[in-house]
Amino acid sequence: MSPPPSGSRRARWAFAVAVVVNLVVLYAPRAPSDGGVPDLDKLVHVLVFGAVAWTGVRAGLPVRWLLPVLVAHAVASELVQHYLLPGRSGDPADAVADVLGAAAGVALGRRGGSWGHGGVGGGDGPDRPSAGRDPDAG
Repeated sequence: MSPPPSGSRRARWAFAVAVVVNLVVLYAPRAPSDGGVPDLDKLVHVLVFGAVAWTGVRAGLPVRWLLPVLVAHAVASELVQHYLLPGRSGDPADAVADVLGAAAGVALGRRGGSWGHGGVGGGDGPDRPSAGRDPDAG
């Protein structure tokens, strides 16, 4: 089964799921235990922000606003955790991990071009629909 085309309904659903998972991970009342694995929480931050960025690019969202929104959310989420969520604390290193994940997700999302239309650098890319293709079709 090949991945859905950029901007497809499935790509938008994948983005929505990634956003919900991101919000649950960041704003759950209590941070899950890391089980003693060093820096596991940083890896989780990279992955959840990377997933939102990657699925956002694949869903056809413009990177020019997706990336700044994710960077702002990285900082805001740590402030909310620190000041508003009992049992949670903000960590600047988590915000750095979030930004790195978002940047990696955008890079990976752009690298593949249009899903199912060529390999690395193939297709017109998610920000530039192919001529005659409806980016909202799906």
